[in-house]
Amino acid sequence: MTTAVPLDDLNSLGLAKPAAETRVVVAMSGGVDSSVVAALLKAEGYDVVGMTLQLYDHGAALARKGACCAGRDIHDARRVAEAMGFPHYVLDYESRFRAAVIDEFADAYLAGATPVPCIRCNERVKFRDLMETARDLEADCMATGHYVRRLMGPAGPELHRAADPDRDQSYFLFSTTPAQLEFLRFPLGGLASKAETRALAARFGLPVAEKPDSQDICFVPDGSYAAVIEKLRPGAAEPGDIVHLDGRVLGRHEGVIRYTVGQRRGLGVGGGDSGGEPLFVVRLDAEARRVIVGPRDALARATFPVAEVNWLGSGPFEAAPAEGWEVDVRVRSTRRPKPARVFPAGPARARVELLAPEEGVAPGQACVFYAADGARVLGGGWIARA
Repeated sequence: MTTAVPLDDLNSLGLAKPAAETRVVVAMSGGVDSSVVAALLKAEGYDVVGMTLQLYDHGAALARKGACCAGRDIHDARRVAEAMGFPHYVLDYESRFRAAVIDEFADAYLAGATPVPCIRCNERVKFRDLMETARDLEADCMATGHYVRRLMGPAGPELHRAADPDRDQSYFLFSTTPAQLEFLRFPLGGLASKAETRALAARFGLPVAEKPDSQDICFVPDGSYAAVIEKLRPGAAEPGDIVHLDGRVLGRHEGVIRYTVGQRRGLGVGGGDSGGEPLFVVRLDAEARRVIVGPRDALARATFPVAEVNWLGSGPFEAAPAEGWEVDVRVRSTRRPKPARVFPAGPARARVELLAPEEGVAPGQACVFYAADGARVLGGGWIARA
């Protein structure tokens, strides 16, 4: 039987021991967010160990700016550790990252999906492999620079959206398991704005205080997904037809991998490109090498399946009431949560029914579940083909 520890006896990370006796592994990307986390915890007296992951070839990364995994970023993380006086290690996870994230990213695009590799990286590399290393170092917890809140609830730690809605990263962490949530900490989740983070970086005199935020997926230079996939899968960009929903062949394309559901510009078949009826990519048929286009209202979907469901709500996911779980869902990282019902449909699968149809629901994207108030993350899954 476990005895509850009085809150007054817990340190700022919620652990019942002095800060100096609490070892924290900080996942450091070399950016301002994770650097501030490491500096904050060191200033509070914690036994901080910085860890940076080498995820792919530095030579490719050094040639461009704004990528979270570049060799320059590893150097910046090391400089922060030296300035604050804590140990820093670089872990070579290139082969793991390739197998767990990059290969699936390429294969998903080839299959006509629109993947979110940052979620897989959190799930399979940072929150699995790196966490195992942290435990091997006898760390009491692992901290990251994500903007999300970990709050204690009646049944244990809960995942909540960040205080600053413009910085919230909860969409990218839906697959975090309850066991991982026990070990993780997110010190920046309660900050009101990114300006506060930069002010803290300046206060600590960190060499990355003015460093720009990374915008691209770390292994996709300049957002050119097609170029990366063609390099990973030579011959992948096979041409095919651009077909209207009514069956008309409108033109040719140079590879399904160059298109995403909801895309309007760059189709080259009239419509939005020449002032006619605006046309959008409605569906990708990779097997037949077809890009199916149609009017905007054809993008709206009210029902769709999700797979690999991770549930962080109270009670078993399968024990949903007859009317389903009443939740808010987000189908893209840039969208606001919308009211929906989720019906379990077998092991780790579900059917989502939106109260109002949503545009651009694309296979390969995540569908994240939130409590009806929009704050607590209840889990989510991957949007599958109907």
